[in-house]
Amino acid sequence: MASSSFIGSHLLYSSCNGKTHSSSFKKASFSIPSSYKLQNPSSFERGVRFSTIRATASDSKTGRKQVEVVYDLEDKFNKLADEVDKNSGISRLTLFSPCKINVFLRITGKREDGYHDLASLFHVISLGDKIKFSLSPSKSSDRLLTNVPGVPLDDRNLIIKALNLFRKKTGTDNYFSIQLDKKVPTGAGLGGGSSNAATALWAANQFSGFVATEKELQEWSGEIGSDIPFFFSHGAAYCTGRGEIVEDIPKPLPFNLPLVLIKPQEACSTAEVYKRLTLDRTSKVDPLTLLEKISRNGISQDVCINDLEPPAFEVLPSLKRLKQRLVALGRGQYDAVFMSGSGSTIIGVGSPDPPQFVYDDEEYKDVFLSASFITRVENQWYTEVPMDASSSSSMEFSRSIE
Repeated sequence: MASSSFIGSHLLYSSCNGKTHSSSFKKASFSIPSSYKLQNPSSFERGVRFSTIRATASDSKTGRKQVEVVYDLEDKFNKLADEVDKNSGISRLTLFSPCKINVFLRITGKREDGYHDLASLFHVISLGDKIKFSLSPSKSSDRLLTNVPGVPLDDRNLIIKALNLFRKKTGTDNYFSIQLDKKVPTGAGLGGGSSNAATALWAANQFSGFVATEKELQEWSGEIGSDIPFFFSHGAAYCTGRGEIVEDIPKPLPFNLPLVLIKPQEACSTAEVYKRLTLDRTSKVDPLTLLEKISRNGISQDVCINDLEPPAFEVLPSLKRLKQRLVALGRGQYDAVFMSGSGSTIIGVGSPDPPQFVYDDEEYKDVFLSASFITRVENQWYTEVPMDASSSSSMEFSRSIE
């Protein structure tokens, strides 16, 4: 009868608290390459110092080796780590909060509630903020910090409004410490605050184990802001009503189509722009015709209509001069030049660089940024796209709004 001989060994691993533990296996011999490293280790796996267990048995009479059993600990612990990661809640989360531009913006009527009906092609772009969320021990309030002076830190901020809304809708009681690294300027027509609110709703839902669907988040968000529901689209959508009726478009704009954003130091008051808007001065082009042209032929100057430009140019005459200079000096450089939202950002599509006067004039110093179109995958939030090396001005742009 065959007999077996085994060599005892010890298994070393690190627990989550950083202490090293030892577990003794007395019926196996271990083969542990000293150079072994796990590929793409999870937080659980980083302390593991072994790969396989090899157990050998031999016949004591003949001395012949009969079997060698290899137990793959890497596979075992990968599966175990997946279970740990799946079952453990998150305590910290950093998300990218991108802004948007209006490729065209038609104002189609005045509503009884005082708002205006619009029809617009919204598209997310690669400029955005970063927001860090962490669970707070407080069960009564959120705490918001930011790098930009003047941003409200209480429930006037859409981030706090969004978190309050989520708790109200779901009955969850998570409160958060939030750090907002702001790069999207305010008063720019880029929807930075709306994006922050949508990102906060997404974060709160992730912390709670996704108790709400994307559709529910989108519907709820319309209660605190007209532009917020758009960010729960895939990143390119035809928006109507006050902006809260969102229809994903099947063919988003090409990611390799460069943009330059020029944001003068002056902000543009949305309320003042709408106060000066008169419907008889708006375009009469059917917005669905504009959408069809863009889908078929891409962006051109004739489709990038913004009905808020005339009143915005009255509020801020320098904005009109900026657009005129971009159009005149950017011929052949841009496919289209237009204002986003209610201003005051002017967009040039087709090149990442501004005309020379933006570099030379003190008035426009450090106010431009290169960007591109982006979208998101369903069930995932937006991912930050590294800035192209051609835009050496990105840091100056962000500093100019602080």
